[in-house]
Amino acid sequence: MTFNEVIGQEEVQQRLVQMVSEDRLPHAIMLCGPQGVGKLALAVAFGCYLLDRKPDNSVFPDNQESPMLRKLEHPDLHFTYPTIKLPSMGADHKPVSDDFAREWHELIMQGPYFTLDQWLTAIGAENQQAIITAGESDELVRKLSLKSSQGGYKVSIIWLPERMNIECANKLLKLIEEPPTQTVFLMVCQEPDKLLETIRSRVQRVDVKKLPDETIRQALVERRGIDEESARRISRMVNGSWMKALQALQVGSENEQFLDLFILLMRLAYQRNVKEIRKWSESMASFGREKQKRFLEFFLRMVRENFMYNFQQADLCYMTQEEENFARNFARFINEANVLQLYDLANRAIRDIGQNANAKIVFFDFALQVIVLLLQK
Repeated sequence: MTFNEVIGQEEVQQRLVQMVSEDRLPHAIMLCGPQGVGKLALAVAFGCYLLDRKPDNSVFPDNQESPMLRKLEHPDLHFTYPTIKLPSMGADHKPVSDDFAREWHELIMQGPYFTLDQWLTAIGAENQQAIITAGESDELVRKLSLKSSQGGYKVSIIWLPERMNIECANKLLKLIEEPPTQTVFLMVCQEPDKLLETIRSRVQRVDVKKLPDETIRQALVERRGIDEESARRISRMVNGSWMKALQALQVGSENEQFLDLFILLMRLAYQRNVKEIRKWSESMASFGREKQKRFLEFFLRMVRENFMYNFQQADLCYMTQEEENFARNFARFINEANVLQLYDLANRAIRDIGQNANAKIVFFDFALQVIVLLLQK
Protein backbone atom coordinates (compact mmCIF):
# COMPACT_ATOMS: atom_id res chain seq x y z
CA MET A 1 0.00 0.00 0.00
CA THR A 2 1.24 3.49 -0.84
CA PHE A 3 0.41 7.00 0.33
CA ASN A 4 -1.58 7.48 -2.90
CA GLU A 5 -4.29 5.28 -1.41
CA VAL A 6 -4.70 7.54 1.63
CA ILE A 7 -7.48 10.13 1.37
CA GLY A 8 -5.96 13.56 2.02
CA GLN A 9 -3.73 14.00 5.11
CA GLU A 10 -0.85 15.30 2.98
CA GLU A 11 0.54 17.29 5.90
CA VAL A 12 0.87 14.19 8.10
CA GLN A 13 2.34 12.21 5.21
CA GLN A 14 5.01 14.86 4.68
CA ARG A 15 5.79 14.96 8.38
CA LEU A 16 6.30 11.19 8.55
CA VAL A 17 8.47 11.06 5.43
CA GLN A 18 10.51 14.02 6.71
CA MET A 19 11.31 12.12 9.90
CA VAL A 20 12.90 9.42 7.76
CA SER A 21 14.73 11.76 5.39
CA GLU A 22 16.18 13.74 8.31
CA ASP A 23 17.22 10.55 10.11
CA ARG A 24 15.16 11.30 13.24
CA LEU A 25 12.63 8.49 13.07
CA PRO A 26 11.43 7.61 16.60
CA HIS A 27 11.04 3.96 17.50
CA ALA A 28 7.38 4.48 18.52
CA ILE A 29 4.79 6.76 16.89
CA MET A 30 1.15 7.12 17.94
CA LEU A 31 -1.33 8.40 15.35
CA CYS A 32 -4.30 9.96 17.18
CA GLY A 33 -7.53 11.41 15.86
CA PRO A 34 -11.26 10.90 15.27
CA GLN A 35 -12.68 7.78 13.68
CA GLY A 36 -12.55 7.52 9.91
CA VAL A 37 -9.94 10.20 9.13
CA GLY A 38 -7.29 7.75 7.88
CA LYS A 39 -5.08 6.86 10.85
CA LEU A 40 -4.85 3.17 9.96
CA ALA A 41 -4.39 3.98 6.27
CA LEU A 42 -1.50 6.30 7.17
CA ALA A 43 0.08 3.69 9.44
CA VAL A 44 -0.10 0.96 6.80
CA ALA A 45 1.19 3.23 4.02
CA PHE A 46 4.04 4.50 6.22
CA GLY A 47 4.85 0.96 7.32
CA CYS A 48 5.16 -0.10 3.67
CA TYR A 49 7.26 3.01 2.99
CA LEU A 50 9.67 2.01 5.78
CA LEU A 51 9.89 -1.59 4.58
CA ASP A 52 11.18 -0.28 1.25
CA ARG A 53 14.16 1.06 3.15
CA LYS A 54 17.19 -0.15 5.04
CA PRO A 55 18.03 1.27 8.49
CA ASP A 56 20.37 3.78 6.77
CA ASN A 57 17.28 4.98 4.79
CA SER A 58 18.63 3.79 1.47
CA VAL A 59 16.05 2.08 -0.77
CA PHE A 60 16.10 -1.65 -1.45
CA PRO A 61 16.64 -2.32 -5.16
CA ASP A 62 13.44 -3.15 -7.07
CA ASN A 63 11.45 -3.50 -3.85
CA GLN A 64 8.96 -0.72 -4.59
CA GLU A 65 5.45 -2.08 -5.16
CA SER A 66 6.63 -5.60 -4.38
CA PRO A 67 3.89 -8.27 -4.29
CA MET A 68 4.52 -8.77 -0.56
CA LEU A 69 3.75 -5.14 0.19
CA ARG A 70 0.81 -4.92 -2.20
CA LYS A 71 -0.76 -7.92 -0.47
CA LEU A 72 0.35 -6.77 3.00
CA GLU A 73 2.09 -10.10 3.51
CA HIS A 74 5.60 -8.80 4.16
CA PRO A 75 7.32 -10.98 6.82
CA ASP A 76 8.54 -7.87 8.69
CA LEU A 77 5.09 -6.23 8.85
CA HIS A 78 3.19 -7.25 11.99
CA PHE A 79 -0.40 -6.31 12.89
CA THR A 80 -1.87 -6.27 16.40
CA TYR A 81 -5.59 -5.71 16.96
CA PRO A 82 -8.36 -6.46 19.50
CA THR A 83 -9.53 -10.08 19.62
CA ILE A 84 -12.13 -12.23 21.36
CA LYS A 85 -12.11 -15.70 22.89
CA LEU A 86 -13.92 -18.24 20.74
CA PRO A 87 -15.75 -21.22 22.26
CA SER A 88 -13.30 -23.51 20.46
CA MET A 89 -10.33 -22.05 22.34
CA GLY A 90 -8.96 -23.77 25.41
CA ALA A 91 -9.56 -22.39 28.90
CA ASP A 92 -5.92 -21.36 29.30
CA HIS A 93 -5.54 -19.89 25.81
CA LYS A 94 -5.04 -16.13 25.60
CA PRO A 95 -6.32 -15.00 22.18
CA VAL A 96 -3.74 -13.37 19.90
CA SER A 97 -3.99 -11.56 16.60
CA ASP A 98 -2.69 -14.55 14.65
CA ASP A 99 -5.86 -16.43 15.69
CA PHE A 100 -7.79 -14.06 13.41
CA ALA A 101 -5.14 -13.35 10.76
CA ARG A 102 -7.32 -14.54 7.87
CA GLU A 103 -10.27 -12.34 8.85
CA TRP A 104 -7.99 -9.33 9.38
CA HIS A 105 -6.26 -9.75 6.03
CA GLU A 106 -9.56 -10.09 4.17
CA LEU A 107 -10.95 -6.95 5.81
CA ILE A 108 -7.91 -4.72 5.41
CA MET A 109 -7.39 -5.76 1.79
CA GLN A 110 -10.86 -4.36 1.09
CA GLY A 111 -9.50 -1.02 2.30
CA PRO A 112 -7.94 0.37 5.49
CA TYR A 113 -11.07 2.36 6.39
CA PHE A 114 -13.32 0.31 8.69
CA THR A 115 -14.84 0.50 12.15
CA LEU A 116 -14.36 -1.63 15.24
CA ASP A 117 -17.93 -2.84 14.74
CA GLN A 118 -17.08 -4.06 11.23
CA TRP A 119 -14.10 -5.91 12.66
CA LEU A 120 -16.21 -7.46 15.42
CA THR A 121 -18.74 -8.61 12.82
CA ALA A 122 -15.94 -10.14 10.74
CA ILE A 123 -14.76 -12.28 13.68
CA GLY A 124 -18.26 -13.13 14.92
CA ALA A 125 -17.90 -11.28 18.20
CA GLU A 126 -21.64 -10.63 18.71
CA ASN A 127 -21.82 -8.85 22.10
CA GLN A 128 -18.32 -9.73 23.28
CA GLN A 129 -15.86 -6.98 24.20
CA ALA A 130 -12.71 -7.27 22.09
CA ILE A 131 -9.40 -6.66 23.85
CA ILE A 132 -5.67 -7.06 23.26
CA THR A 133 -4.46 -9.70 25.69
CA ALA A 134 -1.18 -10.35 27.46
CA GLY A 135 -0.74 -13.28 25.09
CA GLU A 136 -0.41 -10.77 22.25
CA SER A 137 2.43 -8.89 23.96
CA ASP A 138 4.27 -12.19 24.50
CA GLU A 139 3.78 -12.97 20.82
CA LEU A 140 5.12 -9.53 19.84
CA VAL A 141 8.23 -10.07 21.95
CA ARG A 142 8.83 -13.37 20.16
CA LYS A 143 8.25 -11.99 16.65
CA LEU A 144 10.23 -8.78 17.07
CA SER A 145 13.21 -10.53 18.65
CA LEU A 146 13.82 -12.28 15.32
CA LYS A 147 16.19 -10.73 12.83
CA SER A 148 14.61 -8.78 9.98
CA SER A 149 14.07 -11.16 7.07
CA GLN A 150 14.90 -8.45 4.53
CA GLY A 151 17.72 -6.76 6.42
CA GLY A 152 15.74 -3.56 7.04
CA TYR A 153 13.13 -2.35 9.47
CA LYS A 154 10.58 -4.44 11.37
CA VAL A 155 7.23 -2.63 11.63
CA SER A 156 4.64 -3.35 14.32
CA ILE A 157 1.24 -1.71 13.67
CA ILE A 158 -0.98 -1.74 16.78
CA TRP A 159 -4.61 -0.88 16.01
CA LEU A 160 -6.57 0.50 18.99
CA PRO A 161 -3.89 0.08 21.69
CA GLU A 162 -6.34 1.59 24.21
CA ARG A 163 -8.03 -1.84 24.19
CA MET A 164 -5.03 -3.54 25.79
CA ASN A 165 -5.70 -5.08 29.17
CA ILE A 166 -3.42 -3.91 31.98
CA GLU A 167 -1.14 -6.96 31.81
CA CYS A 168 -0.61 -6.47 28.10
CA ALA A 169 -0.06 -2.72 28.51
CA ASN A 170 2.66 -3.26 31.11
CA LYS A 171 4.45 -5.81 28.94
CA LEU A 172 4.22 -3.54 25.91
CA LEU A 173 5.62 -0.67 27.97
CA LYS A 174 8.72 -2.71 28.69
CA LEU A 175 9.00 -3.59 24.98
CA ILE A 176 8.80 0.09 24.00
CA GLU A 177 11.33 1.07 26.66
CA GLU A 178 13.80 -1.52 25.33
CA PRO A 179 12.80 -1.93 21.68
CA PRO A 180 14.33 -4.68 19.57
CA THR A 181 16.82 -3.45 17.01
CA GLN A 182 15.49 -1.98 13.74
CA THR A 183 11.91 -2.00 15.09
CA VAL A 184 9.32 0.77 14.63
CA PHE A 185 5.99 0.73 16.50
CA LEU A 186 3.08 2.50 14.79
CA MET A 187 0.07 2.83 17.10
CA VAL A 188 -3.34 3.79 15.74
CA CYS A 189 -5.21 5.27 18.68
CA GLN A 190 -8.70 6.73 18.95
CA GLU A 191 -8.90 7.34 22.70
CA PRO A 192 -5.33 8.06 23.90
CA ASP A 193 -6.51 9.08 27.38
CA LYS A 194 -7.33 5.42 28.04
CA LEU A 195 -3.69 4.41 27.55
CA LEU A 196 -1.19 4.25 30.39
CA GLU A 197 0.48 7.61 30.89
CA THR A 198 3.84 5.82 30.90
CA ILE A 199 3.14 4.53 27.38
CA ARG A 200 1.93 7.92 26.13
CA SER A 201 5.08 9.56 27.42
CA ARG A 202 7.32 7.15 25.50
CA VAL A 203 5.82 7.54 22.05
CA GLN A 204 5.81 10.46 19.64
CA ARG A 205 2.23 11.57 19.15
CA VAL A 206 1.06 12.69 15.71
CA ASP A 207 -2.43 14.18 15.57
CA VAL A 208 -4.50 13.36 12.48
CA LYS A 209 -7.22 15.94 11.87
CA LYS A 210 -10.65 15.68 10.29
CA LEU A 211 -10.66 15.81 6.50
CA PRO A 212 -11.82 19.04 4.84
CA ASP A 213 -15.22 18.84 3.11
CA GLU A 214 -13.59 19.63 -0.23
CA THR A 215 -11.14 16.73 0.11
CA ILE A 216 -14.00 14.29 0.73
CA ARG A 217 -16.12 15.77 -2.08
CA GLN A 218 -13.27 15.48 -4.55
CA ALA A 219 -12.43 11.91 -3.49
CA LEU A 220 -16.08 10.86 -3.85
CA VAL A 221 -16.23 12.25 -7.37
CA GLU A 222 -12.83 11.00 -8.56
CA ARG A 223 -12.55 7.65 -6.73
CA ARG A 224 -16.18 6.62 -6.41
CA GLY A 225 -17.78 8.24 -9.46
CA ILE A 226 -20.41 10.07 -7.42
CA ASP A 227 -22.28 12.99 -8.99
CA GLU A 228 -21.34 16.46 -7.79
CA GLU A 229 -24.56 17.21 -5.86
CA SER A 230 -24.55 13.91 -3.95
CA ALA A 231 -20.84 14.28 -3.23
CA ARG A 232 -21.40 17.80 -1.90
CA ARG A 233 -24.20 16.68 0.41
CA ILE A 234 -22.28 13.68 1.73
CA SER A 235 -19.06 15.64 2.29
CA ARG A 236 -20.93 18.26 4.35
CA MET A 237 -22.69 15.78 6.65
CA VAL A 238 -19.90 13.27 7.48
CA ASN A 239 -17.95 15.65 9.71
CA GLY A 240 -14.54 15.04 8.17
CA SER A 241 -14.73 11.22 8.16
CA TRP A 242 -14.02 9.29 4.96
CA MET A 243 -15.33 6.16 6.68
CA LYS A 244 -18.74 7.80 7.20
CA ALA A 245 -18.69 8.92 3.58
CA LEU A 246 -18.20 5.32 2.46
CA GLN A 247 -21.00 4.16 4.74
CA ALA A 248 -23.34 6.78 3.24
CA LEU A 249 -22.77 5.21 -0.19
CA GLN A 250 -23.82 1.72 0.86
CA VAL A 251 -27.27 0.56 -0.17
CA GLY A 252 -29.17 -0.36 2.97
CA SER A 253 -26.51 1.33 5.05
CA GLU A 254 -26.75 1.87 8.78
CA ASN A 255 -27.54 5.53 8.15
CA GLU A 256 -30.65 4.53 6.16
CA GLN A 257 -31.68 2.10 8.89
CA PHE A 258 -31.29 4.79 11.54
CA LEU A 259 -33.34 7.24 9.48
CA ASP A 260 -36.16 4.68 9.22
CA LEU A 261 -36.03 4.11 12.99
CA PHE A 262 -36.02 7.86 13.65
CA ILE A 263 -39.01 8.44 11.36
CA LEU A 264 -40.91 5.55 12.93
CA LEU A 265 -40.24 6.83 16.45
CA MET A 266 -41.43 10.33 15.58
CA ARG A 267 -44.61 9.08 13.94
CA LEU A 268 -45.42 6.78 16.87
CA ALA A 269 -44.66 9.57 19.34
CA TYR A 270 -46.96 11.97 17.48
CA GLN A 271 -49.71 9.31 17.51
CA ARG A 272 -48.99 8.52 21.19
CA ASN A 273 -49.01 4.85 20.24
CA VAL A 274 -47.48 3.38 23.40
CA LYS A 275 -48.05 -0.24 22.36
CA GLU A 276 -46.02 0.16 19.15
CA ILE A 277 -43.45 2.27 20.95
CA ARG A 278 -42.80 -0.66 23.26
CA LYS A 279 -42.13 -2.82 20.19
CA TRP A 280 -39.81 -0.11 18.84
CA SER A 281 -37.93 -0.10 22.14
CA GLU A 282 -37.54 -3.88 22.05
CA SER A 283 -36.14 -3.75 18.51
CA MET A 284 -33.62 -1.11 19.63
CA ALA A 285 -32.63 -3.29 22.59
CA SER A 286 -31.72 -6.11 20.19
CA PHE A 287 -28.78 -4.06 18.82
CA GLY A 288 -25.33 -4.15 20.38
CA ARG A 289 -24.50 -1.31 22.75
CA GLU A 290 -22.16 0.43 20.32
CA LYS A 291 -24.87 0.46 17.66
CA GLN A 292 -27.40 1.74 20.19
CA LYS A 293 -25.10 4.64 21.00
CA ARG A 294 -24.58 5.37 17.31
CA PHE A 295 -28.35 5.58 16.81
CA LEU A 296 -28.61 8.06 19.68
CA GLU A 297 -25.83 10.12 18.11
CA PHE A 298 -27.78 9.99 14.83
CA PHE A 299 -30.87 11.13 16.78
CA LEU A 300 -28.88 14.12 18.07
CA ARG A 301 -27.83 15.03 14.54
CA MET A 302 -31.41 14.81 13.27
CA VAL A 303 -32.63 17.05 16.10
CA ARG A 304 -29.98 19.62 15.24
CA GLU A 305 -30.59 19.47 11.49
CA ASN A 306 -34.37 19.72 11.78
CA PHE A 307 -34.05 22.66 14.15
CA MET A 308 -31.71 24.43 11.72
CA TYR A 309 -34.01 23.58 8.78
CA ASN A 310 -36.61 25.89 10.30
CA PHE A 311 -34.28 28.82 9.62
CA GLN A 312 -34.48 28.06 5.87
CA GLN A 313 -30.73 28.55 5.44
CA ALA A 314 -29.36 25.83 3.18
CA ASP A 315 -25.78 26.52 4.26
CA LEU A 316 -26.68 25.62 7.84
CA CYS A 317 -28.18 22.22 7.02
CA TYR A 318 -26.22 19.00 6.56
CA MET A 319 -28.69 16.35 5.43
CA THR A 320 -29.06 13.72 2.75
CA GLN A 321 -31.90 14.16 0.26
CA GLU A 322 -33.96 11.52 2.09
CA GLU A 323 -33.44 13.25 5.44
CA GLU A 324 -34.42 16.60 3.94
CA ASN A 325 -37.55 15.09 2.39
CA PHE A 326 -38.73 14.06 5.86
CA ALA A 327 -37.67 17.38 7.40
CA ARG A 328 -39.97 19.38 5.12
CA ASN A 329 -43.03 18.31 7.09
CA PHE A 330 -41.44 17.31 10.39
CA ALA A 331 -38.97 20.11 11.18
CA ARG A 332 -41.59 22.40 12.72
CA PHE A 333 -41.91 19.98 15.65
CA ILE A 334 -38.30 20.68 16.70
CA ASN A 335 -38.30 24.19 18.11
CA GLU A 336 -37.02 26.49 20.86
CA ALA A 337 -39.37 24.88 23.38
CA ASN A 338 -37.93 21.36 23.15
CA VAL A 339 -34.60 21.29 21.28
CA LEU A 340 -32.37 21.53 24.37
CA GLN A 341 -34.48 19.02 26.30
CA LEU A 342 -34.30 16.55 23.40
CA TYR A 343 -30.51 16.98 23.39
CA ASP A 344 -30.32 16.33 27.14
CA LEU A 345 -32.61 13.32 26.80
CA ALA A 346 -30.45 11.65 24.13
CA ASN A 347 -27.21 12.39 25.98
CA ARG A 348 -28.59 10.83 29.17
CA ALA A 349 -29.57 7.73 27.18
CA ILE A 350 -26.05 7.51 25.72
CA ARG A 351 -24.64 7.72 29.25
CA ASP A 352 -27.02 5.04 30.55
CA ILE A 353 -26.26 2.65 27.67
CA GLY A 354 -22.54 3.21 28.23
CA GLN A 355 -23.03 2.23 31.89
CA ASN A 356 -24.71 -1.06 30.89
CA ALA A 357 -28.23 -0.06 31.91
CA ASN A 358 -31.10 -2.28 30.69
CA ALA A 359 -31.54 -1.20 27.07
CA LYS A 360 -35.27 -2.04 26.94
CA ILE A 361 -35.97 0.24 29.88
CA VAL A 362 -33.68 3.00 28.60
CA PHE A 363 -35.26 3.13 25.14
CA PHE A 364 -38.85 2.76 26.35
CA ASP A 365 -38.39 5.63 28.81
CA PHE A 366 -36.55 7.61 26.10
CA ALA A 367 -39.44 7.15 23.64
CA LEU A 368 -42.12 8.04 26.20
CA GLN A 369 -40.34 11.30 26.98
CA VAL A 370 -40.07 12.05 23.26
CA ILE A 371 -43.90 11.95 23.16
CA VAL A 372 -44.08 14.70 25.77
CA LEU A 373 -41.36 16.85 24.26
CA LEU A 374 -42.56 16.55 20.69
CA LEU A 375 -45.88 18.19 21.52
CA GLN A 376 -44.29 21.22 23.21
CA LYS A 377 -44.62 24.49 21.27
